[in-house]
Amino acid sequence: MSVNKSEKKVKNAGENTFGIRLKKLTGSKGFSALIGSLLAIAIGLIAGLIVMLISDPSSAFQGFAMVLTGGFSRFDEVLFFATPIMLTGLSVGFAYKMGLFNIGASGQYTMGLFFAIICAFKLQGLPSFLHCFICIIAGTLGGMLWGAIPGIFKAFLNVNEVITSIMFNYIGMYVVNTIIMSQGDIYNSVTVRTRYIPEEIQLFKFGSAASRLNIGIVVAVFMAIVLYIVLNKTTFGYELRATGFNNNAATYAGMNSKKNTILTMAIAGALSGLGGALYILSPSTISGSSMTYEPVNRILNEGFNGIAVALLGVSNPVGIVFSSTFVSFIQRGGSEAARFGFKPDTIDIVIAVTIYCSAFATAVRLGLVRLVKHFRKNKASDGEMLLTTGSAGGKEKDMENDNDSSGEEEDDI
Repeated sequence: MSVNKSEKKVKNAGENTFGIRLKKLTGSKGFSALIGSLLAIAIGLIAGLIVMLISDPSSAFQGFAMVLTGGFSRFDEVLFFATPIMLTGLSVGFAYKMGLFNIGASGQYTMGLFFAIICAFKLQGLPSFLHCFICIIAGTLGGMLWGAIPGIFKAFLNVNEVITSIMFNYIGMYVVNTIIMSQGDIYNSVTVRTRYIPEEIQLFKFGSAASRLNIGIVVAVFMAIVLYIVLNKTTFGYELRATGFNNNAATYAGMNSKKNTILTMAIAGALSGLGGALYILSPSTISGSSMTYEPVNRILNEGFNGIAVALLGVSNPVGIVFSSTFVSFIQRGGSEAARFGFKPDTIDIVIAVTIYCSAFATAVRLGLVRLVKHFRKNKASDGEMLLTTGSAGGKEKDMENDNDSSGEEEDDI
C-alpha cells in the first residue's frame, strides 16, 4: 500500500510539473506572438482565396493551390527576394522597439542602392573584393544618413518621424533619379535603366548560373542574429527598449533619449541601405549581368513590404527572418498562379490582401492574450467558488460531528 501511495505521489508531482511548464509556455509572449502570427496568416490566406473566388470561381482553388505551393519550385528566388525585405523589415522592427515608426524605409533603401551604384562606377582600379566591400559600406552609410535626418528632427524639434520619413521617401527618390539620369556612365538611355554592375564586384552567387541567390541572404540572416543579441543581451538594447516603453521614465533614470532616438533611426536607415546595396550588387539570371535600377517617379515597394514583414514578425528579429521568407514565398507563388488565367492585376491584389491581412499579427496576438486572461480569470473565480463551497461544507460537517459527540456524551452521563 505504501509503495502504491508513493508511486501515486510521484505521478501527481510529475503531472503538476508538466502542467506548470505548459501554463508558462502558453502564457509566454513568444507563444502568443507565434499563435497570433499563424492566425493572422490564415486570415490573410482566406482573404486572398475570397478575392480569387470573386475573380474566377472556376480556377480559384487551382490558382490558390499554386499560391501556396508555387514557391517550392523556385525556392532560390524566394530567398533572393526575401533578402531586401528582410533588411527593411529589420529596419522597421528595430525602430519600433524604440517606439518609433520608420515609414522611410523605402527612401533609405533607395539611398543605399544609389550610394552603392555610385561607388561601383566611379571607383575604378580597386581590387574586386575591396571594391565590392566599399560599395556595401557606402550603401549602408547612405541609408544611415537618410535615416538619421528624421531622427534629428524628432530628437531636437519633436517633429513626428512618420511625417519626415514619408517626405524623405519622395525627396530621396527625386534626388536619386535626377543624379542617375545625368550620368552617362551609369544610366543607359536605351534601356531606361542603370547599366550592369561590373561582374568582378558582384556578390558571390550560390547554385546554378540561372539562379540569383547569393551571399546577401547570409548577410541578412546574420544581421538579424546580431540585432537579436543587441536588443536582448546588451545594455544599449535595454536602454532602447526602455526608452521606447516609457520615454519619461527612461529620461528620469538618466538615459539620453535624444541620443537614443537619433541612433535608432540611423541604425534603422543603415539596415535599409544595406538591403538596397545588396540588391543592386546581385547578379541576375543573364551571365555577366546584374540587377538594375529604373529611375521612374515611383517609390520602391521593398520599404512598404518591410512594414508588413515587421508587423507579421512582431518586430522580433528572428520572427522577421521567417515572415520575410513567407511574404517572398507568397509573391513567387502568386506569379506562378498567373498560368491559370488570372490577370497580373488580380494576382497583385491577392498577394497584397494576403500580406497586409497577415500583417495584423499584433492585433490578433493582443486579442488572444485578452481571451486567455479572461478564460483564466473565470477559471480562477470558479475555483474560488468551489473552494468556498467546500470549506462551508467542511464546517457544517464538523458541526454535525460535534453535535453527535455531544449527544454521545449525554447518553454516557
